[in-house]
Amino acid sequence: MCLQHDKPLELFCRTDQTCVCLVCSVSDHKNHELVPLSEELRNTEAEVQEMIQERRLKIQEIRESVKISRDAADREKAEGVQVFTALMESAERGLKELIKEIQDKREATEKRAEDFIRDLEQEISELKKRSSEVKQLSQDEDPLHLLQSFSSLKDAPPTKTWTEVRVHPPHYEGTVVRAVVKLEEKIGEKIKELLKAELKRVQQFAVDVTLDPDAAHPKLILSDDGKQVKHGDDWKNLPDNPERFSTYVNVLGQQSFSSGRFYFEVQVKGKTKWTLGVARESVDRKGIITLCPQNGFWTVGLRNVNEYEVCDGPPVHLHLHPGPQKVGVFVDYDQGLVSFYDVDAAALIYSFTGCCFKEKLYPFFSPWPNDEGKNSAPLIICPVVGMNL
Repeated sequence: MCLQHDKPLELFCRTDQTCVCLVCSVSDHKNHELVPLSEELRNTEAEVQEMIQERRLKIQEIRESVKISRDAADREKAEGVQVFTALMESAERGLKELIKEIQDKREATEKRAEDFIRDLEQEISELKKRSSEVKQLSQDEDPLHLLQSFSSLKDAPPTKTWTEVRVHPPHYEGTVVRAVVKLEEKIGEKIKELLKAELKRVQQFAVDVTLDPDAAHPKLILSDDGKQVKHGDDWKNLPDNPERFSTYVNVLGQQSFSSGRFYFEVQVKGKTKWTLGVARESVDRKGIITLCPQNGFWTVGLRNVNEYEVCDGPPVHLHLHPGPQKVGVFVDYDQGLVSFYDVDAAALIYSFTGCCFKEKLYPFFSPWPNDEGKNSAPLIICPVVGMNL
């Protein structure tokens, strides 16, 4: 009941969000949006049911995400168990082969020594017998018999010269090292297989990236299709818009990413300097820039023909020989991961892990100055064609 007019509350004022009676509707709430209270209740109930349904769907979505995560974890664990079991079996086989090799060498040495000892003991027995005969002959008083017997005793005994005979202990030096190197080669082969499989997986997240002319430094030359960039000598007369790099010869991709995973490949063949990676939207594009995660850049690059460097703080120097001709860049935004691959070798170059992304990320490219033609080759965004594994 309306306390002011003692009338039933039959209407709902959407303007003031309150229940009113008929008298109120023509006095205090004139020209307001009024609807029957029953209709408003039905609408409210429908809204509540819709909210309930939305939350049920969200629960279902979360549970499905948990299931996907659990299945992925189970697959990864199974693969990990399989790989490490194979490696442990290889290590066990290598250890057995190592022990057998050492045992065989030891047993061969011992057998040779035993053969020598047996021969020596046989000769000692023969010599003792001759010694006994000599003693007996020395007591013989018959000169003729002594002469005849002594002549036979003077003949060379059935022995061999032992002066040069040696039992050389086997050389075990390097046996363990060779076994470990052999195991290392097997592990290296397994790592290569895993990296090929990993690269094939991340290539599934390939995206179409094109260069943003509005972000390109005025000395950069972009191809018409937005897939190539190189440094030119002429400063083009371009608007100095906020997105444009004006100090360093950098350019971003037109596409941005704020969730999920993405991957792209860039040919760096023929270049002596380059930098690739991703950058957050708010990076400084005008001043002196240090390429590092703290400033919003996750990149790797080539310096001085063969010096590869991860642009971290402090920089990490990489030993890559031969260097990559094509670099793959993979980002898992939600997991905070940025990885770089040598595509042709199917090798991992470097990974930034534990990153905390809160802004849009853009592909980042710097061809560096052309260095009087020595670094004139362009960076080329390539189509991802996958691998023949």
